[in-house]
Amino acid sequence: MSNTVLGDRYELHEKLGSGGMSNVYRAKDQILERNVAVKVLAEHLSDDDRFVARFRREALAVAKLIHPNIVQVYDTGVDHGRHFIVMECVEGRSGAQILKSDGVLDPETTVEIGVQACAGLEYAHRHGIIHRDVKPGNLMVLGDDAPGEMTCKLTDFGIARLAEQTRITQVGSVVGTAAYLAPEQVRGEEATPATDVYALGVVLYQFLTGRLPYEGSSLAELAVRQQNEKPLPPITYNSDVPETVSASVMRALEGDKEIRFPTAGAFSDGLERGLRGEDVTVSLDDEKPRTSATFPLAETATRPMERTARTAHRPAPAQPRYTSPAPRPVKKRSFMGRVGRFLIGLIVMIMIAAVVAGAVIAVTDRAASVKVREWAGQSVDDLSDELKQTLRDNTR
Repeated sequence: MSNTVLGDRYELHEKLGSGGMSNVYRAKDQILERNVAVKVLAEHLSDDDRFVARFRREALAVAKLIHPNIVQVYDTGVDHGRHFIVMECVEGRSGAQILKSDGVLDPETTVEIGVQACAGLEYAHRHGIIHRDVKPGNLMVLGDDAPGEMTCKLTDFGIARLAEQTRITQVGSVVGTAAYLAPEQVRGEEATPATDVYALGVVLYQFLTGRLPYEGSSLAELAVRQQNEKPLPPITYNSDVPETVSASVMRALEGDKEIRFPTAGAFSDGLERGLRGEDVTVSLDDEKPRTSATFPLAETATRPMERTARTAHRPAPAQPRYTSPAPRPVKKRSFMGRVGRFLIGLIVMIMIAAVVAGAVIAVTDRAASVKVREWAGQSVDDLSDELKQTLRDNTR
């Protein structure tokens, strides 16, 4: 598509990147005579009304966001059936490229990237937009990779949604890149600002350690590990990380949203305080007990959750001001009554078991035809679409 002109204005040059939904090209705005980036919807999706609508939502949602830490959207249009978005052309490296070339980053650089990314997220959140796909590839770093000499910009709000809009994603479905999904996203719950905080926490954990906090081969395993394990702090893998910075990142990775940093602004403050050596952890004295994992625990990446009661950050319940009444005598049930209740319970259990067995058999038969794909780094929404298409093919 090189040297193609879209909308009689944007001359496309080399390809900068590609994904399942679109291709991004460096281009020249022939009217304003400036370099831009043009994202063109993939041809095989141009006739899909659902994807076109999703593509246009990206442009409409992000066009209103004008912030130094967010890639600016300039224009959008359609040319001979090709839908495109015109964006600010960012000359820099993505977080994914930095990880690939550098492996790990020093704590000061990691905190600087995190603080700037938080500024962009906080601005978007105030405008009712949740990014929902924060990952290294969607962070662009301009200038030298050093504090005070770099600018970090968030890009690709391709699956962002306006918080006040009617829900587009069906209940129970998940969107985003699997490794960076917050526990509530894995459960198919509503995304919130704290959801983006969790994803950014995963990114910063990677920058500090060169690894993900949770490893898994499926969404189910990821969900179980998140529920039953706690990642080892970054300082465990990188002794150069200050303990207080390590603690800040760990708080962003809390599965409980009530303990996690609730906003990007709070996370930014926690990172800066951590770099100054201030403790931003919460007491672990009131941690809720969790059930044991059904998957084998990772030997290096994670450890079992501590099983201590979590009550420190909540006020102790008031003692009762009355004396409990004496227990009432319990009436003895007749033998026939107990037998009747037993038989009714047994029948109900048999019926439930039959329903569950039928559901398992049905799901197993259909799932046999679904091709297994590598999910790490891919859009979960795309995986969901492929699964649904396969199920439709098998039910015709």
